[in-house]
Amino acid sequence: MNDDQLLRYSRQIMLPEFDVAGQDALLDAHALIVGLGGLGSPAALYLAAAGIGSLTLVDHDTVEVSNLQRQIIHDQHSLGRDKVASAADRIAAINPDTQVRTVAANLDEPRLREIIADVDVVIDGTDNFAIRYAINKACFAQRRPLVSGAAIRMEGQVAVFDPRRADSPCYQCLYADAADVVLNCAENGVAAPLVGIVGSIQAMEAIKVVARVGDTLTGYVLYLDAKRMELRKLKLSRDPNCPTCAER
Repeated sequence: MNDDQLLRYSRQIMLPEFDVAGQDALLDAHALIVGLGGLGSPAALYLAAAGIGSLTLVDHDTVEVSNLQRQIIHDQHSLGRDKVASAADRIAAINPDTQVRTVAANLDEPRLREIIADVDVVIDGTDNFAIRYAINKACFAQRRPLVSGAAIRMEGQVAVFDPRRADSPCYQCLYADAADVVLNCAENGVAAPLVGIVGSIQAMEAIKVVARVGDTLTGYVLYLDAKRMELRKLKLSRDPNCPTCAER
């Protein structure tokens, strides 16, 4: 770590649990963010600002005007651009030391496995059950921790699934079969600050995973009811019959 980095990250290094070792671990880490929308936006911004060494950004979509209400990594000048390109420019403006790789495509499970093999932690910012299941399976196949988030209307949730731990459940333990359920912002709406809260929690959990700081949400689901501003942390156990993680 050079003198500029010591100054930039001084407020984190001051934390006894974090210290120089935690910052070094973050600088050496590579995170994958799938989905540069409402959740991926704050997650990417805070990970870059905090000093993550490398980010791989995956999203097939382009920026539309309806995105700007909540997807804070994009702006008016991003309209019509690939979301990953828009996000990469914003990240470079915040922290040019963070190395960014972009993938502007829909990925199937084999391709996800290939990309996930090269990272230390995965942040799922998607709003589609099919891709969530694919990300979950790829993470467990490659033994990479997954930070999952969701937000709809005025409700959100965050969970961490860590296949390196024998007691960790997976996303399919939480939602055994939701392939036919349609829950996305386009059809149900979402409050703008809600995705910022959830995405920021995802960034915090990803930092804790790679820096080995504190206790992660592995084995729990954190639910947020923004209408009443209530947080509930509920225990989530492994499903012994889960097709993804029952045998590992």
